[in-house]
Amino acid sequence: MMERIDITAFEGIHIGHAEDLVAATGCTVVLCPKGAVCGVDVRGGSPGTRDTDALNPINNRKCVHGILLAGGSYFGLDAAGGVMQYLEERSIGRDVGRTFVPNVCGAILFDLKCGDYKVRPDKEMGYAACINAFAEPLRSGSVGAGTGAVIGKINGSEYAMKGGVGSAAFQVGELMVGVIIAVNCVGDIFDSKSGKIIAGVFSSDKKALGYTEDLMLRNYKSNKDFFSENTVIGCVITNANLTKAQATKLAAIGQNGIARTVRPAHSVFDGDTIFSLCTGAVDANFDAIGILAARAVEAAILDAIASAETLHGFISYKDFTGNLFL
Repeated sequence: MMERIDITAFEGIHIGHAEDLVAATGCTVVLCPKGAVCGVDVRGGSPGTRDTDALNPINNRKCVHGILLAGGSYFGLDAAGGVMQYLEERSIGRDVGRTFVPNVCGAILFDLKCGDYKVRPDKEMGYAACINAFAEPLRSGSVGAGTGAVIGKINGSEYAMKGGVGSAAFQVGELMVGVIIAVNCVGDIFDSKSGKIIAGVFSSDKKALGYTEDLMLRNYKSNKDFFSENTVIGCVITNANLTKAQATKLAAIGQNGIARTVRPAHSVFDGDTIFSLCTGAVDANFDAIGILAARAVEAAILDAIASAETLHGFISYKDFTGNLFL
């Protein structure tokens, strides 16, 4: 039967965060020093990504050595330089004779309205996240790429709630599938267990939730860009043995977890991007892998919201409700 496990249980996979709480920004890295087959699915209409074209199954990229998830909007892609440096110093990557060139892909989210917009994830922060992947216990909440994440922004920052980064992993027999994800969506968060929206945009009196989809429908004639500051970015990790094409499909199936949990999902102004990393240790039915991936994305999103801390005036789910739903 399926059991929930810790995402750090994957052999050969290391996850680390680095952040600046004063500036409210940070980054998260997923390192696979031995390399892993990688796929990506970009579903949102406003993505910010690095080196994703090489992941197309028709291209030559055989494996990836690191995934960067970062705040800072497009500025945050600079943190990938630190990941590259960390891996190169350890001779990890493609051996080109004179040095090693790591394959590092990434995606960013917009967090410039939480904290100091002048401070963004950079090379030093990316390097620090790599060190922390081996030196610190993995945390959820207002850390790493989720430090400045905010959700429910259709009525502006005044009525938005704190987002964060979360993780979840499941195992059936030898098959393991997990997810690390940063939640910074324009929409609300739906909990399938209770059948309710549990976090998102506040009502006008800030005593209840306002329901983003209803607000969008009431303003269906408006094409104004109220919320081009959003995204959910993450990485599905599995020990399954998949081809590059299957890894790409797995990333797409992982997006189902976003569709189950975020309302609305994959809007024109979100940059929803999911990577997949496959270490190849276990042969398994692809549909079984996909089922676990979608469930893990859903659970990781809920973990991010449950673990988030109030920061720079953005109220967390914990402080709004006074309890946890998980």
